[in-house]
Amino acid sequence: MRGDGGSPPPRSSLSVIVATVLAAVIVIGGLSYLTRELEVMLLLGSFAASALLVFAYPDSPFCQPRNVIIGHLIGALAGLFFLQFCHVSWWCDALAVGAAIGVMKLTRTVHPPACSNPLIVFALKPGWTFLLFPTLTGAVLIVLVALFYHNLRREARWPKYWL
Repeated sequence: MRGDGGSPPPRSSLSVIVATVLAAVIVIGGLSYLTRELEVMLLLGSFAASALLVFAYPDSPFCQPRNVIIGHLIGALAGLFFLQFCHVSWWCDALAVGAAIGVMKLTRTVHPPACSNPLIVFALKPGWTFLLFPTLTGAVLIVLVALFYHNLRREARWPKYWL
């Protein structure tokens, strides 16, 4: 309970912080703009957490393209499955999140923000097209922006792996 006595991680440079903020603003602003202009939902609350992870911690296994895209699909699919086949109650929420975590672990596609997708599904009660819009489309757009951002800005390559 006392902790390990370690120190917090070092602070990022101001230029890295500003670049990370700008990348997040671009991707979330772009998704929000497209949602309004195309009148199709492309924005999820979980995408904000994805933007933080993908742009601030790109070398993490959680932030690789397969994790972002497949993780979000698994989270949404778990929510839709339990919404369809389970009476809406507190334990359906819990089972949907647990199932999403289990499948992500099993497939090695863990992306923590995607664990909130089942709860978003239960709140919105969308149809199966939710897998395509906003889930797949939004996750792919985050990855595409990250692909350009990281490979134009950093010396290290991104992603670390695709499949």
